[in-house]
Amino acid sequence: MEQRNNILRNIDWFTVILYLVLVTLGWFNIYSASYSPDNISFSLATRYGRQLMWIGAAALIGIIMLLIDSKFYSTFAEIIYIALMLVLLGVLLFGSTVNGAKSWIVLGPIQVQPAEFAKIAASMLLAKCMSRYNFNPNGFRWILRILVICFMPSALILLQNDTGSALVFAALLIAYFREGMKPIYFILGLILLAIFIMSLLVEMHIIILTIEVIAFIAFYVLRDNPKEIGIAAVVLTGVTGLAFVAWWLLVPSWPKYIPQLVGIGLSIPFFLVYTYWHKLGKIAAVIGIAVASIGFAFSVGYFFDNVLAPHQRARINHLLGIEVDLKGAGYNVNQSMIAIGSGGFAGKGYLQGTQTKFKFVPEQSTDFIFCTIGEEWGFVGTTVLLLLFLTLLVRLLVLAERQKSKFSRIYGYCVASIFFFHIVVNIGMTIGLMPVIGIPLPFFSYGGSSLWGFTMLLFIFLKLDCNRMELIT
Repeated sequence: MEQRNNILRNIDWFTVILYLVLVTLGWFNIYSASYSPDNISFSLATRYGRQLMWIGAAALIGIIMLLIDSKFYSTFAEIIYIALMLVLLGVLLFGSTVNGAKSWIVLGPIQVQPAEFAKIAASMLLAKCMSRYNFNPNGFRWILRILVICFMPSALILLQNDTGSALVFAALLIAYFREGMKPIYFILGLILLAIFIMSLLVEMHIIILTIEVIAFIAFYVLRDNPKEIGIAAVVLTGVTGLAFVAWWLLVPSWPKYIPQLVGIGLSIPFFLVYTYWHKLGKIAAVIGIAVASIGFAFSVGYFFDNVLAPHQRARINHLLGIEVDLKGAGYNVNQSMIAIGSGGFAGKGYLQGTQTKFKFVPEQSTDFIFCTIGEEWGFVGTTVLLLLFLTLLVRLLVLAERQKSKFSRIYGYCVASIFFFHIVVNIGMTIGLMPVIGIPLPFFSYGGSSLWGFTMLLFIFLKLDCNRMELIT
């Protein structure tokens, strides 16, 4: 009785009410997206009927998360993580395939997707790892641990052909950034993303030239010595120029990037000796990053052609404008944008959406639920929804920062990061700004696993917040 009274007194009711509002709005939109005017009877055979059942189970799950002792989540973080990794491995071997992804466990009439719960396990173990008293955010062994925690489940899920769920784990690095990760890692991530996109859009010799220019700019920023920069430019340009002449005279049929690679390869020994002699460690790092970037650019083609599934390649090509296929890979996004645009300022009204009612938008109650909101509620409705999500994210950050326990704070940032990734990517793909990778919109997309996963993720943090003055290790 005392514990229950303590929870009722200390729980953040603002977040609970916000959760209830989002879940309720989500159900009404699932009802709108899946009901048929010819059959409006309530039934558990319908998606909105089953979703109501999932909501009831989610309420029970939330209560259970609040009743469990706060220290349980930290104490058993490793065991929970290992158990989920074994489950993910089991899904690879014995799981069921749904929509091309072998990521489901069928338990009678219920289908469960363990990937949704692996996010919780990874968040808890990451929080425990980074809350240790001797944690060094820039120590090599700590960086390695963090990468393993984040990307082991991601790798297992990627093998299940569920790219969207696999990418979510990268969002946990935001919590790592809060705890002291060097900004250079984020910059490197953006550089890799830019190289990936460029590798699909332009020829390789242009990419190499761009990387060389960026390296010289970094050289100037770090050193600000025109003489040294001039020497480096003369060496690289001279050697590359000679390689170009040899290429033009001897093997002009070879790709244009060959003389560039030869020039870089012959210049690197000089650069390394020069940087070592003048103790220019940062410049040596720039050279290493430039060479690694070029290597990454060459690997993109193999990854794109041999790792990604055909439909994933088609979606990326459509997003980048390489291919325009409104009847194939671009159909979903095109119909979604038509539905959202047709809603105008105030929308067509609840249950009045034509694009959604006549099933022009595939997956309109799951991954593309946002187009139902846009069509029926228009700019006003989507703005209200975005404000509700923004309020939730800001509130989570506020709660995280008021925690006395480092474990609770880090876990709170993990929760906020996962919600942020889902919201941005899901809405982005429905309006054509992100590739279609198939992740749900929190509390709105149909499905029990995603709703239960988001509920557990949130209510574990609310339980930690109830005991925010305690030190949890």
